[in-house]
Amino acid sequence: MAAPYAQLAVPPSILDTDLYKFSMQQAVLQTFPDVDATYRFTNRNSHTTFSRQCFEQFRAAVSTFSLLELTPDERLWLSKSCPFLSNSYLDYLAAYRYKPEQVHIRFHSSDDDQQWGQVEIEVTGPWVETILWEVPLMACLSQTYFQTVDIDWNQAGQEELAYTKGKRLLEANCSFSEFGTRRRRSFHTQEVVLRPLVQASKDVHSPNPGRLLGTSNVHFARLFGIEPVGTIAHEWFMAVAALTGYDNANGRALDLWEKVYPSNVSLIALTDTFTTDAFFTDFALDPERAERWTGLRQDSGDPNLFAPRVKHFYESLGIDPANKLVVFSDALTVDKAIGLRQQCASLGLNKISFGIGTHLTNDYRSLSNGGQEKSKALNIVIKLKEVDTKPCVKLSDDLTKTTGDKEVAKHIIGLYHLSRG
Repeated sequence: MAAPYAQLAVPPSILDTDLYKFSMQQAVLQTFPDVDATYRFTNRNSHTTFSRQCFEQFRAAVSTFSLLELTPDERLWLSKSCPFLSNSYLDYLAAYRYKPEQVHIRFHSSDDDQQWGQVEIEVTGPWVETILWEVPLMACLSQTYFQTVDIDWNQAGQEELAYTKGKRLLEANCSFSEFGTRRRRSFHTQEVVLRPLVQASKDVHSPNPGRLLGTSNVHFARLFGIEPVGTIAHEWFMAVAALTGYDNANGRALDLWEKVYPSNVSLIALTDTFTTDAFFTDFALDPERAERWTGLRQDSGDPNLFAPRVKHFYESLGIDPANKLVVFSDALTVDKAIGLRQQCASLGLNKISFGIGTHLTNDYRSLSNGGQEKSKALNIVIKLKEVDTKPCVKLSDDLTKTTGDKEVAKHIIGLYHLSRG
């Protein structure tokens, strides 16, 4: 391919995505095979603009995604490493091809010479097909941005930095996974980070070390011989609620997930789709289900309030919280993870893990000012806009992360008597 598109940010494998997209796709295939979906991109930092070159290069990369396919060797590895993925689903994935025509990309200029502006992305089509676009689209746009717009950085010191972070986490008894695919600086930068993390996991021999549990990226899990890691995502709750109603939507979403994964996968519930208040209201309705589910994941709001609340909740149902896993995954740093680990230990919660993303795969300094300022990662998301023309919403515990139809959001707030400033 001729310059300037010789280095298009195209995934090297269909497995270069997060594990939860495959587990979610299997759940959709089994439960909602005929539902249509629309996804919409949001740039949370409106001050960040994209160049027309970035836009054109990104669009060119997306047009080549149709070439990706599951190889026989990858399928064999998946069947062994992820036994919860059925043969019928793997047949589907082997036949799956990305359809670039499902992705609508537009450029909205914000300057007189039409060279700078915002990128609009919308993905439409069958949910079971479009579900795989989210992660590679975000990774592709981020990589393209750091190839064409913010180029004031380099790789110097990244391996040492990642090794130091991994070593500190392990020595502090923090078990963690690498979650950085969606907002990575490039495929190569994620590889550069994972290698020293794996090495640190082999080198640290403190009296009570933590563990590198794996990576959310399935391709890198295969390359490095570590576990692919993933849990249920917001879009499952969002779609189930839109399709079936918002009263006890969390409970129905969990029950449907259990029908797909009854016994061969850890059941870790995401708590904040419609706020954690709403989640615990629904979760408390079925104590036996609360006992069955392995644990809970915190992804927005104040993480320091989460563990005490989890402990109180389980104790109120007569469930020993020490037997439940608590996962933290919201904008974590090494210092924040170590502090949360110490807090949980003081509460008697010892089954704790961390999913750390941008802090590992996109932690850079600008070159031009001697490293005095950070070369900031993009703050971007792709979320469900609607399913079968029904609007989807995500309230979150962080007001800045609220997305979707305002009237539906008001309905949920009233239904659960939530307080929203």
